[in-house]
Amino acid sequence: MNNSAFPIFPQQQLVLSNGCAISYIDEGDQAAPCILFLHGLATSASSWSLNISGLKNHFRCIAVDLPGNGHSGRGDYKYGMQFFAGCIYEFITALGLSELTICGHSMGGQVAMTLLIHAPETAERLILCAAAGLEQFSVFERSMYRSAMGFLDLFSSEEMSLKKTIYSSFYQQPQQADPLIRELIDTLHQYPVSQYRKMMEACVNSMLEEPVYNRLGDIVQPTLVLFGERDALIPNKLIHPMTTRQLAIDAIRQMPAARLEMIPQCGHFLQIEKADTVNRLIREFLDR
Repeated sequence: MNNSAFPIFPQQQLVLSNGCAISYIDEGDQAAPCILFLHGLATSASSWSLNISGLKNHFRCIAVDLPGNGHSGRGDYKYGMQFFAGCIYEFITALGLSELTICGHSMGGQVAMTLLIHAPETAERLILCAAAGLEQFSVFERSMYRSAMGFLDLFSSEEMSLKKTIYSSFYQQPQQADPLIRELIDTLHQYPVSQYRKMMEACVNSMLEEPVYNRLGDIVQPTLVLFGERDALIPNKLIHPMTTRQLAIDAIRQMPAARLEMIPQCGHFLQIEKADTVNRLIREFLDR
């Protein structure tokens, strides 16, 4: 794959009943089995561009900007896992999506699990890419996590914090990271900083306060769990000194129909850093 190539796809909008306009990419044959991609914290649908490019000839590929992110609407919403899951449920219903696989990265993985725990009929299969929610935090650990985030924020602007987070998400940073960061920063500058900070704080709190770990056994769909061997974000190394592989194995043991693929020499943003490998694993999983 040409490392300098970063596809750009046109976006459409759907207005939900709460008034939020959801921006989304929709590529591929409308009659083909559908993959719905959910991005992680502070990113956007564009983080899936290399996967859409590689899979759209085989599947209908839809990637959404979650509310408060990308080109989707901002507002006085109660951002969190349940809120996002409810929005995605309405989105799926409105588009009449069937033969659906949900694919979530990082926070988007926790949103996907939240949705399927409460509405298992929504999708036939699940793909988790470096998913949040597979790590347990005690009350004390949640407090430590929030304190650390607040301390770091004292020394970083939103733009600098965003850059640091994206760069640290790679083991070997590909050239595609730069156009993604530029797009995210351009979007950040289009809206009040206070809205962005409120959304970010609410999402981090929600990932901690709306856990799915104790309900992993309720996710009965065939599930493909993908992690990079060199993921620097999951698990939180300061709180949980274990390997990513250990965390993933412990989690999938609780899931009735899950299997794990670890990708070597790869960090947290595996769908960009190892796009070809991720696309191949997704195709193999869905072609079974």
